[in-house]
Amino acid sequence: MQQIADWLKKLGLSEYAQRFAELLRAIADLNGIEKIQSKPTEAATTPVAPQPQDSAERRQVSVMLADLVGSTALSARMDPEDLREIISAYQRCVTETVRRLGGFVAKYMGDGVLVYFGYPQAHEDDAERAVRAGLELIAAVSALKAPVSLQTRVGIATGLVVVGDLIGSGEAQERGIVGETPNLAARLQSVAEPNTVVMAESTRTLLGNLFELEDLGAKDFKGIARPVRAWAALRASSVASRFEALHTAGLTALVGREEELELLLRRWSRAKRGEGQVVLLSGEAGIGKSRLTASLMERLVSEPHTRLRYFCSPQHTDSAHYPVIGQMERAAGFVFDDTPQTKLDKLDAVLADTSTRMEDAALFAEMLSLPNDGRYPALDLEPQQRRQKTLEALTAHVEALSRQNPLLMIFEDAHWTDPTSLETLDRVVDRVRSLPVLLIVTFRPEFEPAWIGRPYVTALTINRLAPRDIEAMIDGVVGNKFIPTGVRHDIIERTDGIPLFVEEMTKAVLEAGSEEEAQRTAATVPHTALAVPASLHASLMARLDRLGPAKEVAQIGAAIGREFSYALLSAVATKPEPELASALDRLIGAGLLFRQGVLPHASYLFKHALVQDAAYGTLLREPRRALHARIAEAIESYFPDIADSQPELAARHYTEAGLIEKAVYLWGKAGQRSLERSSLVEAIEQLTRAFAQIKTLPSSPALRQEEIKLQVALVPPLLNVKGFAAAESKAATERARLLIEHAEALGEPLKTLCCYSQFCSAVASPTLSDSTAPCCASLRRSS
Repeated sequence: MQQIADWLKKLGLSEYAQRFAELLRAIADLNGIEKIQSKPTEAATTPVAPQPQDSAERRQVSVMLADLVGSTALSARMDPEDLREIISAYQRCVTETVRRLGGFVAKYMGDGVLVYFGYPQAHEDDAERAVRAGLELIAAVSALKAPVSLQTRVGIATGLVVVGDLIGSGEAQERGIVGETPNLAARLQSVAEPNTVVMAESTRTLLGNLFELEDLGAKDFKGIARPVRAWAALRASSVASRFEALHTAGLTALVGREEELELLLRRWSRAKRGEGQVVLLSGEAGIGKSRLTASLMERLVSEPHTRLRYFCSPQHTDSAHYPVIGQMERAAGFVFDDTPQTKLDKLDAVLADTSTRMEDAALFAEMLSLPNDGRYPALDLEPQQRRQKTLEALTAHVEALSRQNPLLMIFEDAHWTDPTSLETLDRVVDRVRSLPVLLIVTFRPEFEPAWIGRPYVTALTINRLAPRDIEAMIDGVVGNKFIPTGVRHDIIERTDGIPLFVEEMTKAVLEAGSEEEAQRTAATVPHTALAVPASLHASLMARLDRLGPAKEVAQIGAAIGREFSYALLSAVATKPEPELASALDRLIGAGLLFRQGVLPHASYLFKHALVQDAAYGTLLREPRRALHARIAEAIESYFPDIADSQPELAARHYTEAGLIEKAVYLWGKAGQRSLERSSLVEAIEQLTRAFAQIKTLPSSPALRQEEIKLQVALVPPLLNVKGFAAAESKAATERARLLIEHAEALGEPLKTLCCYSQFCSAVASPTLSDSTAPCCASLRRSS
């Protein structure tokens, strides 16, 4: 029977498992065979409700607790049957009110009702819905026909919880919730006056000016560690609802960016004349940086030019040359099953167009982790020389391309770049001034570029859209479909000029179907005064909840990273190919993913990093760890070349999986690889990550040997990057000495001596002589 239940779950039909079981039992009875055994269920005559999935999640939920005032006094003076009728009427009233506003009745507790807004179906305005439900509930309860006047009081709190565990069975079954939020809602309800809705500050911050509120001041509650500022909702205000939109795939027509686009075109005209230009494009998430650059590329499609695009990744901030490698692999046309020989041939074909020197081609092949099969000269270079030569070769490649055609370079999401790529970018910025090159660098406000102030560098910050531009954007999304005027007005009022929000909310209205549903959908937008990631996360959760089984695929992809291949996803998801392909198509159709290539060699990209964050953030700790472990094992088992050339990828997943010993080894291996490539900053970061994992493990001889090896390897890059006199350099050297002496005291011979001469020569400085001499002496004795 469990196999059938698992099969139905894979199809997204787990709610029918119980009905299916009863059908099979009926068939068994008709054929005179033994009944199929299953878990105890209600009698066959009892209607069977759809069975929800037992899958807990981390969610932001607005929890409401409503209580009937004076029920204890009523029980003392009323017949139990009369009191039963009153409480039943009250519970029905609460249920009808909260369900109409999208709430979920989690539990009846005598004269109290526990309600969730944001689970199991998220809405973009769950906090607002909770407060409106509380206010409507007061009016509805007061209007109930009863022998006595009835009153209620409501407490609401919003916060992160774990919700969804099935507790109990049969009619007593409920969706459990764990976290401070439900406790806080109960405390707030206990201090509310009759016919009053009291909310926490966490809820109030999501509401803007939608309600007229009374500040009740800070409250001390039992079990709550800090005072909580409480607010009473008096009534809905006359201002418009909260602003926000959803997120979707597909490019809408560019509106409201005419001046910005014209500026880019003017800079392009200068660049074509040999006056190289750099444009720094800054703006908050969702403001349209990438859309603006895409529009520029559309305008230049008929002009002869060469285009280079670089994409940084939050998963690869310490992977040297990550965006550069990605661009070069795409330019060469590498595909999934290319052999190293084929990749080298493709690389040669691309580099032949610019008459690249063989020495530079050898450096590029090495950067791409391709073996030298003899076609390139062997390079006998010191690590630092190799690093410098690689940076020079990359700059020379850009210059060579610009001599053939004007060059458009777009470096996206620089706030996620790795240090080596940033240094490459620095060199390119220095050189483009006298080249026919337009370099556009996009980034979020937290990134601080070092090039502002140069005469050929333009800083451009993108602002929010004006109302007339929002109108035009809505028209572009709607196309030949129709939305009511009132809904259109709501969209304009609630999206606050952020293009991403406008696009996503209009899509949600179109998906709603009927005008009534559209009106409700148009009111599902949190206030954009919130930090963008938090409010956008709410709207994305609404879309994720509508995905059905495809949501699990989104979560797996999110754990892999911003970009992932079908091959790796398939290895981790272990789903039948048609089912996986269907789920991916649904994610693309829902506007969450981009796809490049065709199956089975396709790759996928979350359209926005926040889409990935929303999907990943719902996973609980243990399922998340298990998922990262499967990803790491899949990388090592099915993609050994990637695992060998980029050990930091599997290292990150093993770290997240809590498999510390494996993570230590791979972070150390990644650090050594970075040292070999002279990517010193990345090496320091990777080795430091290894030490962070080592601290969590119990000491052992093997672990001490590994730590000594990595600590000795850390000193030279620190000396080169930080300097001999830096506190970090001295601390690392001293740490190496102490580790070696401790191992000697335990009688453990040192096995890692290959870097002895390199270490001693690197630390040969008067500034460090006091600490390095004993260390070198210890290494010499052990050898």
